[in-house]
Amino acid sequence: MKSPFGIYLHSPWCRTRCPYCAFNVQVNPNADFESWRDALTTAWKHTATSLTGSAHSLYFGGGTPSLLPSKVIHHLIQTLPLELNAEITVEANPGTITTTGLEKLRNTGVNRLSLGIQTFNSKHAKRLGRGHNVRQARALLKDVHSIGFDSWSVDLMFALPNQTLDELKIDIDRLLALQPPHVSLYGLTIEPGTAYASAEKAGDLTLPESDTWRSMYDEIVMTLEKEGLERYEVSNFARPGHRGRHNEAIWRGGHYVGLGPGAHGFLPNGQRTWSHADIHEWLKNPQPIGVQPTPHESAVDQVLSSLRHVDGLNLYSLRASSGHEVDPSTISQLKLGGLLTQRGDHLQLTDTAFPIADGIVRRICDGLYLPKST
Repeated sequence: MKSPFGIYLHSPWCRTRCPYCAFNVQVNPNADFESWRDALTTAWKHTATSLTGSAHSLYFGGGTPSLLPSKVIHHLIQTLPLELNAEITVEANPGTITTTGLEKLRNTGVNRLSLGIQTFNSKHAKRLGRGHNVRQARALLKDVHSIGFDSWSVDLMFALPNQTLDELKIDIDRLLALQPPHVSLYGLTIEPGTAYASAEKAGDLTLPESDTWRSMYDEIVMTLEKEGLERYEVSNFARPGHRGRHNEAIWRGGHYVGLGPGAHGFLPNGQRTWSHADIHEWLKNPQPIGVQPTPHESAVDQVLSSLRHVDGLNLYSLRASSGHEVDPSTISQLKLGGLLTQRGDHLQLTDTAFPIADGIVRRICDGLYLPKST
């Protein structure tokens, strides 16, 4: 029986490393894209033995995949087994691709872009260390409009250092003037090992207080929904027909192949996979390494991946796949607090709960248990 899956390809290169970034990226002006492509092909051949059918989506993530030559992207699209109308997404940053480059991407079969804009405020873009300016961001969006991709998404970052609510409102207005079909939100957090973490420790960086963060999130949600962008995951909003197929499948507990340095995957046989993060080690051994999760790990994975989605957590599916239940008292407390609703076997976040979803996920995970055999 065929089991649907998506494919994620990790391209680790960026022109600059943003000071808040903790992803597996590297700055290398002499990147060997062809070796990366060949290693991905090798990794796929190993992984394909445990799969049947074709992929419903292909996602080039990073890093900055728009630095990849179009011929490399074309080769991979032609090599991997994709459904006829598969969603093919490439993450693209302003200043890393020309109008001609975008046209080449469209001609290779790429039908969706994820655009790393973050902000239209020049002061904040500079503070974020983005490798582009606001003028380049607007030029990229203009090109995307004119070339005619099937869909595209814009990343919007908020709760920036010294950002005011009024500045955020201007960012939202500028974003909505472009009529994006999809928006992904990122509330800035300080990750260990980043330049921002060092600046915070030295007292040179302060992020907005939690009340301000909440006001900013609520302002974004209210404005986007008023403009016809529906929240379908804590941080993702889409107009009808423009949900991200690849990521939504993952949030619903779907399977995906993860290829590339540091990439993770979840295969139809239940295995979780990981790859060497160091690109040199990965190039020597690109085959993903499979690990069979314990029933408890599988249960946690299912809670993490699904509760943030508007469809919520299916308790029947949780029992069937991992044998685990959620402590009824945990559910009752969260329902009593107005944070969860329950329809049969479905637990769903309330509007009040979406901004604090991570905390609720932890509560649910803490309430997981394996019933004693009768």
